[in-house]
Amino acid sequence: MKKSRNEKKYVLCLRNGDYVDLDIGKAYESLSDDKASTRGMIRVVDESGEDYLYPKDWFVGIALPQTAKHILSSSARRKKPSKLVAA
Repeated sequence: MKKSRNEKKYVLCLRNGDYVDLDIGKAYESLSDDKASTRGMIRVVDESGEDYLYPKDWFVGIALPQTAKHILSSSARRKKPSKLVAA
């Protein structure tokens, strides 16, 4: 199956260089950036919710099920969680 250009891609953080906006072992959305790729960098939406360039070898590409993609998507992370009501 061919991937659409709009399909989101995700990477797993292996190193963070002590950046507080990257958590080792966490999945992040990566954005296509051909120019950055030729320079050994990858564009990642980090914990700040913004996209920044990081060394490509800090990450490994991962395949996720659709449900996980939805949960990790930038738009889903911006929504406030529902409040639980005590019974």
